Amino acid sequence: MTNYLVYVPVFLIGYLLGSLNLAWFLAKRRGIDLGSHGSGNPGTANAVIVMGWKTGVLVGAHDIGKAVLAVWLCSKLFPAVPHCGVVAGVACVIGHMYPFYLRFRGGKGFASYLGMVLALNWRFALILVAAVIVLTLVTDYIVVGTMATVVSYPIYCAVERGAVMALVLCVASAIIIYKHRINLVRIWKGTEIGLRATNRGDHRAEKK
Repeated sequence: MTNYLVYVPVFLIGYLLGSLNLAWFLAKRRGIDLGSHGSGNPGTANAVIVMGWKTGVLVGAHDIGKAVLAVWLCSKLFPAVPHCGVVAGVACVIGHMYPFYLRFRGGKGFASYLGMVLALNWRFALILVAAVIVLTLVTDYIVVGTMATVVSYPIYCAVERGAVMALVLCVASAIIIYKHRINLVRIWKGTEIGLRATNRGDHRAEKK
């Protein structure tokens, strides 16, 4: 019988790793308030919009990497705990979205979600990356690829891995969809910042 209290340290490890926000740290060093520029979000996409592609790629790699680390570390520390990896991954995504030291105002979770999928099933993650790239290029909005990812992976797991894993994933997916609701409204209104505008640097912030 599983002792469910063991999931408490699993969740805490994932959450604390997820709460590490490189976008916020780099922006603060440059004297930039991410909340007042671009989408107003301290995450990978807004790091690209406000601070450029080089910084954005670095932030994205960090956000993906911390989720990979959370899944791997907890799986090693608690190998006998069922679904330990996915719980740690979901906790990391939640930590990224709601870091305690930023008054629970973090990123929108997609890069860390992708990192979690990469650690759990790298083959499916590569398919998702390809789909995100295609959807972003076609629609000009990365949020379209985000929605496709967070909906498709729980469905895949429900079929291949069982209902429990899918339900745990749905917690993160539901919060990510909720966090992106404003982006979806802006797409509908035609005011969302797209890939082409980002590439031109239309919303780039100047260092102070």
